[in-house]
Parts: sequence; structure tokens; C-alpha cells
Amino acid sequence: QVQLVESGGGLVQAGNSLRVSCAFSGRTFNNYIMAWFRQAPGQEREFVAAIMRNAISTYYADSVKDRFTISRDNAKKTVYLQMNNLKPEDTAVYYCAADPRTYNLYNDRSYENWGQGTQVTVSS
Repeated sequence: QVQLVESGGGLVQAGNSLRVSCAFSGRTFNNYIMAWFRQAPGQEREFVAAIMRNAISTYYADSVKDRFTISRDNAKKTVYLQMNNLKPEDTAVYYCAADPRTYNLYNDRSYENWGQGTQVTVSS
């Protein structure tokens, strides 16, 4: 059974940076597509970024492109989300997701495994 544990959230001022991490255990990490989603209060969960098993192919939501970077360390079984130039609208709970195969990278229903989430709050 896959377990995902996020860490690294917190309170930052707009314009600053933050990196959140997701530790994977329970299965072979290299076999899984990894993604980050986020959910702001009163809103639906939305796609942020995804990274394929090869650690090369990455995909981003338009709202975070050129500011966020997803990466993975297959040796450490960890996926990261580096967030730069943060904005108040980035405030949300950030969730890590994993699946060995997805029919739609951008759809949260494509992912079977989820972490508990980590809160990111950006003050103006």
C-alpha cells in the first residue's frame, strides 16, 4: 500500500519562495507518476504539476508555469515542488498524489493515492 507524507508547508510573504516535499513508501517509487494538487477554501481541488516516471517529462497548470518546478529524486523516493514568486492566490492545502498510470494527468480522479496535505499560506 502506498503512503505519501507531505512536509514543508508554512506561512510566507508574497514574492518569496517555499519548497514542499512528499515522501513515498510502500511500493516501487519509480513505477509511479507523481503530481501535486491544491485546494483553497471553498474551492475544488485543482491540478498544479505532474512528473512522469523518467523524472524528465513535467506538466504544469498555466497559473503556476514559470514559477513552480516539480522534481523527483528516485533514490530518495521523494517528489518536490519548488514554489517561487508566491502570490496570495497560491494559498491552499497542497496534496501529493501518485498513480502507476493515469488516464488524465490533470484530473484528480485519475490518482489512487493521496497524502494528507500541507498548508501553504501566502500573505500580501
